[in-house]
Amino acid sequence: MIILGIDPGSHATGYGVITTDPVLRWVAGGVIRPPAASSLPLRLRAIHDGIARVVAEHRPHQMAVEMVFNARNARSSLVLGHARGVALLAGALAEIPVAEYAPSVIKRALTGNGGASKTQVRAMVRRLLAHPADIALDQSDALAVALAHVGRSGVGLRLQAGGFL
Repeated sequence: MIILGIDPGSHATGYGVITTDPVLRWVAGGVIRPPAASSLPLRLRAIHDGIARVVAEHRPHQMAVEMVFNARNARSSLVLGHARGVALLAGALAEIPVAEYAPSVIKRALTGNGGASKTQVRAMVRRLLAHPADIALDQSDALAVALAHVGRSGVGLRLQAGGFL
């Protein structure tokens, strides 16, 4: 099973591709960074196009997207919602089943603590995937979404607080 995890953002959208067949392993990942000076519609298009390229290259069976958290202000939440919508649309257009997970659910699935820091989540992602390289936080967050989906969806592995069984 190939799973694409998405950590949406209007300035940086992380993505991570993992497989569970024959064993859990990292396949690809990165960060889609639209030009900062672009308008919101052009940034959203860049995010959609980037996710569509990842989908076309890796042909995931399932996709998991992080849900919106309550940002510091309503405008930030609204813009983040737009980026999430573009990610959800990319999955729907590719006819991929899409699951959504709250940040606290993802953190709890990987570390056992729903309030874990981004660096704690990244450390667990690197451990679970035996990923030797340092990875950007947006990419590790996306991989965390994919890993949480593995544990919550029953695709063959179980995630227990802090690791796979």
